Amino acid sequence: MEADDQRPHRRPSGAVLRPPGHRAPGHRAPGHGAPGPETVHRDGRTHTAGRRRRRRQGWRSWWPAALVAVATLAGLAWQTVPAPTAAPGRCTVAGASFTLTPEQAANAKTIAAVVRARRLPDRALVIALATAEQESHLRNLQYGDRDSLGLFQQRPSQGWGTAAQVLDPTYSTGRFLDHMVGVPGWQTARLTDVAQAVQRSGAPEAYQKWEPVATQLTAALSSAGVDCPS
Repeated sequence: MEADDQRPHRRPSGAVLRPPGHRAPGHRAPGHGAPGPETVHRDGRTHTAGRRRRRRQGWRSWWPAALVAVATLAGLAWQTVPAPTAAPGRCTVAGASFTLTPEQAANAKTIAAVVRARRLPDRALVIALATAEQESHLRNLQYGDRDSLGLFQQRPSQGWGTAAQVLDPTYSTGRFLDHMVGVPGWQTARLTDVAQAVQRSGAPEAYQKWEPVATQLTAALSSAGVDCPS
């Protein structure tokens, strides 16, 4: 036999001495209804795996019902909020946030009719509407810079026609288109460059800002989407 080891017994580093029969906080003997493994926190609180499972199952059971309730409320709100309406006496434009006066709507429809009669593409209508918006805000003005008149502010003294002619929306639109289709690359060039080549304005970039409005108005005019009060 070997001699007994006389060296003192050393406990492993970090081990905690406990008296006989000591049980860690939260410990339950087998067979006493223990719900499952427990995690013991430093402050003595316990958190069982079973409790975590119950919480997850509870969340899964009620969140579909919550989504249905939110969707129902959203649907009711959608049904009860009225659609935007135009101010009295103004015309609505489908798909657009702006409205027109009856005069502006009538002039826009006239420009569209002339463009279609010439079998020109929508791009021609967009350019013509944007130009008229900049020059007169789609109004048939009987005044302007020097002798400029009408929707496109054309000058009789510069060969655009007589005063009576340029004050006729159909005639003035036709004269604008005559010059526009003569601009090289007008179908693909920047709108303001095409308009400026025809109008020769002192503010050559001013037409470009009207392209979004003219595009929306063109789409509405193509689908009878301009509605005026009767």
